[in-house]
Amino acid sequence: MTSSAFHRTITLPAPVCEQAAHHLEHAVQKAIDGAATPWRAFRGADGGDFAFSVPVVEQAAGCLLVLAAESAQSLRPSALRALITVALHLRDAAEAVRRPAIPSTAW
Repeated sequence: MTSSAFHRTITLPAPVCEQAAHHLEHAVQKAIDGAATPWRAFRGADGGDFAFSVPVVEQAAGCLLVLAAESAQSLRPSALRALITVALHLRDAAEAVRRPAIPSTAW
């Protein structure tokens, strides 16, 4: 996973994008507020182009966490764990871009 603070985009691994698109589709079906925009972005990712804006990744993570909370009673534990794992991966990727770079030189 690579990121560029200048362009504020995040390049995600293909499997994460595919899983996010799958889960976001369920979020859209359940009418989770705000899920349609990231779902279209993840669904429309071309072959090797898995770069997304930071706000889209953050929105996707939030929608997936809401979906997990709303579906916790009806999902198998392994499916719930997979959903939460993708959401946290997206959230962590967005937070990594937002954190300031740590200087490599000592004071």
